[in-house]
Amino acid sequence: MADAPTQHAPAQYPAAERLDLVEDLHGHQVADPYRWLEDTADPRTVDWSSAQDDLFAGAAATWPGRDAVARRLRELLGAGVVGVPIWRGERCFFVRREGSQEHGVLVTSVPADPSAGPDAPRAERVLVDPMSLDPTGLTTLDAWQPDLEGRLLAYQVSEGGTEESTLRVMDVATGDVVDGPIDRARYSPVAWLPGGSAYYYVRRLDPATLPADEHQYHRRVWLHRVGTDPATDVEIFGEGQDLRSYYGVSVSRSGRWLTVSAATGTAPRNDVWIAPLTADATDPDRPAGGPAPEVDRERTERPSLSPVAVGLDARVGLWVGRDGRLYVATDLDAPRGRLAVTSPLTPTPDTWVDLLPQDDEAVLEDFGVLDGPELDAPMLVAAWTRHAVSEVTVHDLVTGARLEGDRGRVPLPGLGSVGGIVTRPEGGHEAWFSYTDHTTVPHVHRLDGRDGSVAVWSRPPGTVEVPDVVTRQVAYTSADGTTVRMFVMTRADAVGPDGAPTGPRPTILYGYGGFGVPLTPGYSASILAWVEAGGVYAVANLRGGAEEGEQWHRDGMLGAKQNVFDDFHAAGERLLADGWTTRERLAVSGGSNGGLLVGAACVQRPDLFRAVVCSAPLLDMVRYELFGLGATWNVEYGTAADAEQLGWLLGYSPYHHVRPGTAYPAVLFTVFDGDTRVDPLHARKMCAALQHATTSGLPVLLRREKDVGHGARAVSRSVDLSADTMAFTAAMTGLPLG
Repeated sequence: MADAPTQHAPAQYPAAERLDLVEDLHGHQVADPYRWLEDTADPRTVDWSSAQDDLFAGAAATWPGRDAVARRLRELLGAGVVGVPIWRGERCFFVRREGSQEHGVLVTSVPADPSAGPDAPRAERVLVDPMSLDPTGLTTLDAWQPDLEGRLLAYQVSEGGTEESTLRVMDVATGDVVDGPIDRARYSPVAWLPGGSAYYYVRRLDPATLPADEHQYHRRVWLHRVGTDPATDVEIFGEGQDLRSYYGVSVSRSGRWLTVSAATGTAPRNDVWIAPLTADATDPDRPAGGPAPEVDRERTERPSLSPVAVGLDARVGLWVGRDGRLYVATDLDAPRGRLAVTSPLTPTPDTWVDLLPQDDEAVLEDFGVLDGPELDAPMLVAAWTRHAVSEVTVHDLVTGARLEGDRGRVPLPGLGSVGGIVTRPEGGHEAWFSYTDHTTVPHVHRLDGRDGSVAVWSRPPGTVEVPDVVTRQVAYTSADGTTVRMFVMTRADAVGPDGAPTGPRPTILYGYGGFGVPLTPGYSASILAWVEAGGVYAVANLRGGAEEGEQWHRDGMLGAKQNVFDDFHAAGERLLADGWTTRERLAVSGGSNGGLLVGAACVQRPDLFRAVVCSAPLLDMVRYELFGLGATWNVEYGTAADAEQLGWLLGYSPYHHVRPGTAYPAVLFTVFDGDTRVDPLHARKMCAALQHATTSGLPVLLRREKDVGHGARAVSRSVDLSADTMAFTAAMTGLPLG
């Protein structure tokens, strides 16, 4: 394959005034020459952004193969997807996207003939279709939750990419909206009380009562009665907590117990409380299971919340089982996770008894209970990841002992990822979960606890022909001697009989490395299109994620953040050493926190990479807390208000490490005007700084997209974005497309 062509930067970049602005912060002299680009209303920002739009459009027109790769991306997405079902009796709810659809639609189904068997045809009906709500494709379905009886559905939608969820309730039988809209419900869980007359949820306080810079904070847990004015909702919890707190809330299937959790921002720890909602909940002689008495209005409006775990440096999740036990999923004293049980009457940590102790290598991800009368004994199904690859095991529910022989492990189709273990809330012998890997579109599988059999429950609506791809999981050594792993994918004909590459190829290295988010195998049209065209794609499981548990996360946060970047650089060096690529053919890609990652890679190791795709990034780590949801992330990164933590941030803040006269890689920033999480100002300032500084002759470009935000988007917009970034990367690294 020929060397990468020379891609020259524009003769002149749009004018960008450099301010002589230097601030003294805890004794550090911090320059910010492009502070004015933070203000979208500043005429200079408007003109500069418009000029960058023109610059990008002109450059993109020169990249060959863009239309061909867009067509291939559409083909690879053409299978669509079906989500894991949520069951309410014989009615199930799931999201399905057919290949031609811009968004998934929420579907409900019931047996077409109630007297027929469980495998008989089912009658389906669409409940929520974002394209019917908004034909422009700018409205997204954010979340949904049926009530315990399956008669009502709470659902949340956002418009224009803002993720500002509005909550409504639908009558499932008629499709009529019977409650809402309730605004300010971003990231809100919905916990229904039995009977569907009321639910708990999370809503921000009225912004009219708050300072302008606190409108995105001050959440509270509320009790809402269906059909009433939200202004009359009863505040349950949140006053006196940190203004950045996020809350979880759930009600047990019996309706007897309420649990509430609180976490400060994205901290890797939370507090949890529990409260009885019925008079008999605290009766130690009450038999487990059985229907709850009528909802106690006084208790639901004024629940007596008792602390379960407060002030601990750990994550704790609670679930009250049908057997009356309180199940506790936690990383307390177990960085890879464990599952304990106790009584909801005496729930404090000193009473917890391990059901699934911590595994030395595998991370506990999820669990489900099978306890139907058809079973000889109730069972516990557990999902784990071992070095980012999923496993599913089956255990005795009472003791936690793994079942013997083949019954103790659920067979999976390959080395991939399991998503969600869902069981019937009223009990049963079945569990549903999704499975995907690098070449398999997600399928939903059904486990039958009676005989341990596993079968495909639903396939994607369409079919797609995927390329013949081989995947290797490579272990390598980071700067401090830590072993890190990455997946390396390439076309089957690009490796020899020994599995080694037949020659260097254009390569994309992708990473994230933050917030305890693991990068596990999954179907990706972008990866497959790149590999099919002849490239190599690598995904690094960096510290800061959770591939190896919570300690792996903490080894890449706060003052240890440089470990993430070192892991990433070492991944690039390993790709070179093993002959997968060369420096002239190696590109890096990342978004959001991953945008920070590749921004740091760009300025720390400009010699190592040919091109950088930096999407919706954080880049000014001195001022990130002042915009979007930045203040909720200082538990991950640190705060500039603290002298020591400012030192951490300045140590790697990409914007503050751009040095004039440096030969930087080619860079493409992609930003979204509707992004209410990560403000596009980061990319604007960094783009201007790099355009001023670089001497490599490689382009620095900004791709701006309107009316879309940080998260979900229409398929056509996803295809356009991926086609542009792939065409840019191919042009910079010499990969022919189409």
